Amino acid sequence: MPGARPHYKLVAWQQAIALVKLIYEISSRFPKEEIYALTVQIRRAAVSVPSNIAEGAARSGKREFTQFLNIAKGSLSELETQLIIAVELGYLEPTHEVFTVLEKVSRLLTGLHRKLAE
Repeated sequence: MPGARPHYKLVAWQQAIALVKLIYEISSRFPKEEIYALTVQIRRAAVSVPSNIAEGAARSGKREFTQFLNIAKGSLSELETQLIIAVELGYLEPTHEVFTVLEKVSRLLTGLHRKLAE
C-alpha cells in the first residue's frame, strides 16, 4: 500500500479502517435473513466513514475537508444506531468491543474537526 496519500497518516482514518474490519467480522455472524437488510446497511455506513475521511483529505481546502468529516460523523452516528438495533434484536452484545472502537473513532473525528477549525 503506497504511503503517499494524505489520509494514510491520519489516525482517525486508520481507526475507521479497523472499525470497518470489525463490522465485517460481526455482521458475518448475523442471521442469513439479514444479509440484504441490516447487514448491508451496517457495512455501508461503516465503509462510508473512512471513505469520507479519505475524500476530504484529498480536497484542497480545510473547509471541504471539514464538510467531509461532518459526513463521516453522520455515517458514524448511523452506524451506532444500527448497532444498537442489532443489540435490541439479540445479534450483538451491548458490551461488544465495537462500541469502544466506535467511540474512539468519534473522538478522533471530533478532534480532527476542531484542529481544522483553528
